[in-house]
Amino acid sequence: MHGVDHALAFNRVPVSAPMAPDGTWLLRLPGKRSVLIDRRATLAPLLLIGLLVITSILSLCLGTVTLSPGEALAGVFGEGPAMANFMVSQLRLPRLVAGLLAGAAFAMGGCLMQSLARNRLATPGIIGIDNGATAFAVASVVGMTVSLAPPAMALIGGATATALTFGLAGGAGTRGYRFIVIGIGVGAVFGSLTQLMLARVAIDVANAAFPWTVGTLNARPAGAVTTLAIGLLIGVPAGMGLVRSLAVLRFADPVAISLGLKVGRIRFLALFLAVGLTALAVTVAGPVGLVGLMGPEIARQLSGRGVPLFGSALAGALLMILSDLVGRMLMPPLEVPVGIIVAVIGGPYLLWILLRSERMTP
Repeated sequence: MHGVDHALAFNRVPVSAPMAPDGTWLLRLPGKRSVLIDRRATLAPLLLIGLLVITSILSLCLGTVTLSPGEALAGVFGEGPAMANFMVSQLRLPRLVAGLLAGAAFAMGGCLMQSLARNRLATPGIIGIDNGATAFAVASVVGMTVSLAPPAMALIGGATATALTFGLAGGAGTRGYRFIVIGIGVGAVFGSLTQLMLARVAIDVANAAFPWTVGTLNARPAGAVTTLAIGLLIGVPAGMGLVRSLAVLRFADPVAISLGLKVGRIRFLALFLAVGLTALAVTVAGPVGLVGLMGPEIARQLSGRGVPLFGSALAGALLMILSDLVGRMLMPPLEVPVGIIVAVIGGPYLLWILLRSERMTP
């Protein structure tokens, strides 16, 4: 009887509510439903947004003429002093918007390309898309028998470089360094063509095309910025819709197909987005492709898992405007182009990734 009483007493103990696993929050919903929320994946974008807001305010305030945050914000709406209105609305705000959009596009393109190739080094800049877009855009500027606008030519150039790289490497699902090496070769060819075109034209024409080759946010064409904004309005929701499928693509193709994923269509859509966003970003800022390497890597380190597409866009925008701010403040009144600052930062970062012992898969 004692054993029976003990068993009955044990059965009457209420069952405790399920606990959330480490690193997650348990959100209870009506109808006995609950949702697990990853803490790092939630806090990382919030942190990046906070840093982005602070850096954007500093970009509007700092320069050869220093403004207070109040003056800068008033200048955005044209309600401040005349000098502040001019400095903000005509000079600093346009380059800030261009940097935010271009950085987000470069990083999103990099994250998409890394997921497709299953390699963290497979960014648009490294595999030649940036150089292809730049070469075709420069061709339109210097008048090499073409009459299309630079944005259209950059899209064609990015698509051409992509087709060459993926065709020679054997497809979008290629693993290993063959894909990277072929992409570097394709980028080198287009880079040489760009230099050849600049060497064969008058110095004034070459100076007009030079910003396309180094990367800058100074006096960006308003039409190119608007086109990039429209591209991001379409590309961000489309990319977010592919996040789950891209996560499955990290497995072997037979596994992804067995899970019901249409591998060919997902790869085509992701590749189309990556090329389009990268080419449009090149038309605004030039070949600042290392943002596409560093942005996704920072977002991945912060979020910890999955395909951090939105976090990559935030990190890329942060890197771009922070590099532009450093370039403006480094040697005033001279301005160091943002592409050079990103290269100085991104070069050692790339070496660090290459020297890491862990597998280079996203």
